[in-house]
Amino acid sequence: MRRIKEENVPIAPLTSMKVGGPVRLLCRPASGEELVSLLREYRSDSVPPLVIGNASNILFPDKAYDGCVILTCGIRGLRLEDDGAITAMAGDSLSALSKFAVEHGKGGLAFAYGIPGTVGGGVYMNAGAYGGEISDCFSHAVCADRNGMLRVLSKDEMRFSYRHSFLQESDLVLISATFVCPDADPGSVRAEMERNMSSRKAKQPLDYPSCGSAFKRPEGHFAGALIEQAGLKGCSVGGAKVSEKHAGFIVNTGTATSSDVRNLIRLIQETVETKFGVRLEPEIQILPD
Repeated sequence: MRRIKEENVPIAPLTSMKVGGPVRLLCRPASGEELVSLLREYRSDSVPPLVIGNASNILFPDKAYDGCVILTCGIRGLRLEDDGAITAMAGDSLSALSKFAVEHGKGGLAFAYGIPGTVGGGVYMNAGAYGGEISDCFSHAVCADRNGMLRVLSKDEMRFSYRHSFLQESDLVLISATFVCPDADPGSVRAEMERNMSSRKAKQPLDYPSCGSAFKRPEGHFAGALIEQAGLKGCSVGGAKVSEKHAGFIVNTGTATSSDVRNLIRLIQETVETKFGVRLEPEIQILPD
């Protein structure tokens, strides 16, 4: 019988960075209905439930997280609507969304192929790469508030900007998102997807655990270039290290703790700000200690 709830679960194996202590309660809904039910069940908790996708861009503390964590990566179900739009559930991977689109002769989502996140996290962060962003094809989303009440948000209401959406300012949790994509030649789109993937493999440290790009792109600069120019490429704190392949990535060399990653982030911020007057903002979602 499938277990929706588990107590005192080690979170590190479930995260992309492979760090963090146990969580008091871990819930794994397999449908939007189960997610809404959980939101209603824990709405009175002093610490609201933390809803995340597949933990690819989040840093848990080393000590126990005394709250309810809801993983939405089991909520999947891509479908093509009668009008040609594509609806994805919160837990569908961005790569699966990209592949589904091209299988149905749609373009506009090739950039998402290879991004290690879910649709829920992608909309929340307005994920992007290779000149594209989630907001480009986004139409609307069905969301739930902490009381389990449903609400539909349009593209305008989502207030997208660079690595930002209205979801970051609200208590709303994404259930599903619908995208309107242009018709495109599948062969051309697949070629673009493969070029992007080849570029990822060549430039990014995919052989080590990481959360992807550690910092947002500062206006007028590139975070990785500033970090490298500051002499921090290869710099390490404990088991956390600035990747020698791409300075914009912090990797876990095998023994990193969450504290190691946090301390390295602070070291990078302080050094870059001292040398260049630019304060780097983490792209990683860092939970309080």
